[in-house]
Amino acid sequence: MALVRVQETPIWKTFLAFVGPGFLVCVAYLDPGNLQTDLQAGADHKYELLWIVLVGLTFALIIQSRSANLGVATGKHLAEHCKAEYPTPVNYCLWILAEVAVIACDLPEVIGTAFALNILLKIPMWSGVLLAGLNTLLLLGLQRYGIRKLEVVIGMLVMIVGGCFLAVLIHARPSPKEILTGMFVPKLKRKGATSDAIALLGALIMPHNLFLHSALVLSRKIPRTYDDIRRASKHFLIESGLALFLSFIINVAIVSVTGSICSDPNISLENRAHCKNITLNSAAFLFKNALGNWSSKLYAISLLASGQSSTVAGTYAGQYIMQGFLDLKMKLWLRNLLTRCIAIAPGLVACILGGSRGAAKLIIVASMILSFELPFALVPLLRFTSSEAKMGLHKNPTVINLVSWLLCCCLIGINLYFLSTTLIGWIMMSNQMPKIGSILTGVLAFITMLLYVSLLTYLILKREKSAASSPTDVAMERINRTSGSRDERGSDLRSNVQRTNEFESDHIIRV
Repeated sequence: MALVRVQETPIWKTFLAFVGPGFLVCVAYLDPGNLQTDLQAGADHKYELLWIVLVGLTFALIIQSRSANLGVATGKHLAEHCKAEYPTPVNYCLWILAEVAVIACDLPEVIGTAFALNILLKIPMWSGVLLAGLNTLLLLGLQRYGIRKLEVVIGMLVMIVGGCFLAVLIHARPSPKEILTGMFVPKLKRKGATSDAIALLGALIMPHNLFLHSALVLSRKIPRTYDDIRRASKHFLIESGLALFLSFIINVAIVSVTGSICSDPNISLENRAHCKNITLNSAAFLFKNALGNWSSKLYAISLLASGQSSTVAGTYAGQYIMQGFLDLKMKLWLRNLLTRCIAIAPGLVACILGGSRGAAKLIIVASMILSFELPFALVPLLRFTSSEAKMGLHKNPTVINLVSWLLCCCLIGINLYFLSTTLIGWIMMSNQMPKIGSILTGVLAFITMLLYVSLLTYLILKREKSAASSPTDVAMERINRTSGSRDERGSDLRSNVQRTNEFESDHIIRV
């Protein structure tokens, strides 16, 4: 990876050197799966669940900042820490789960791209799924120009998504007062609001994002002193906050558009039918009927930009996961092609057999998979960032620790709730199945629940390995904190330059 060299002056240029990783990560909060969840939340509950979006993205900022801090403070990303900390069988389990998460994330991107092409160019869904694989060529072209150019392109795609939805929002004319009330007054009054709020919250934070953010921050060349690491963490926090604030505004716009259209008392019967079971495809017809043909085209463009940007982020995450867990490196275009082929298969089957509704159901399944797998990335992240042995003086503050673990426990509780209700549903359906089918269903569900709880319990309670850094390292860190002399900074910078000579300097900010 090409390194971005960071120097200390002027301040605004220093900050610009840190801008990029947060925006590459924020696209996961705008992927087609999130778009569908937002559209349905607005259609069913108007602006009532906007406070869930605010809470979810606030928690996301806390979690993503922990991921960035891990990479900055230790010089290693999350997958590398997992490999060093856990025994081989557990590592293989975590690697498989992480790879499945990347593929599950890729499914909505494939289907979303196919929907967008169908709306814009009238291409059949199954053809659009196949054509979605062509963005491998886009990634192949982008990676030749370095990480900074890629970050700029992703930022532009995010702006396209936001600009399209904000234009549609202005035409939809929702009530600003009701939107602000929905943001800051928690309510769950409407039928199904609780389960939809859980689904909305679970769809926001993606497991592969935690691996990705801890790796992307390593693209900045940061001197290894206490003050420089702390300053870098602060810059990455601000940058992530700006990127996630933009994601928040776009998510609010998406929810508000369907909230405004579907709550209109003069809505037509056809539009009301679309609102009851909205999908990425039917949303285009809803916008076209309610706001005009141009709005459906803008929606399709935003959907296409969302799918393309999310693909790039998912591919980079998959590369870091593979490299960290297996110490295996693969060319990005080949990695993208492999992941995309695996994702295309179920998407193609769903489109051929079930049409657009089958594809929409597949997006829901993918979102459930991502929600179930999130704790297997979140628990190791919180364990590592809470560890003085790994983080030294940069470990999580007590308040952040409590809030992060509270969020983690809530997510685990939500997943166990869904697993148990799914198990009960299977048992109730087993009366209509042959006896052997009922037995196999019950055994499979029980084993799944047992393995899920056992692995999480192990990750939470496992005793930490001996410190990766010696007490001398911690002592030196304290010395750097108190002294921070210019000579020490210069010496550290020179050693850092020597250590990274093998990397290409992609972007240099000069004093």
